[in-house]
Amino acid sequence: MAVDYALIGARIKKQRRAAGLTQEQLSERLYVSPGYVSQIERGIAKANLDMLSSICAQIGCDLTYLFVGVTVERGTYLDDELTERWGRMSPEQKQKALKIIDILNENK
Repeated sequence: MAVDYALIGARIKKQRRAAGLTQEQLSERLYVSPGYVSQIERGIAKANLDMLSSICAQIGCDLTYLFVGVTVERGTYLDDELTERWGRMSPEQKQKALKIIDILNENK
């Protein structure tokens, strides 16, 4: 499974903005250039785990969020994952998913 650095970067950008930080402010806290932060957010630079961990500490998230898009500690992380996947499905796929859910509910 390949690492999707563009998706990780997009999540960093989203969380950075939610934390009220600019790229410049984040770069100062990380002791890197604003250009490097920009490259990470665009998926061009492939930050190592140490850098990703430092970024998480500054923007208020954990590594799990960067890699899978949810925070496991939250009780609703599966709801978030289902909502995200549901939004990417075609109407036909949604119909099939509803049938599967109905089957699962019958076996309770």
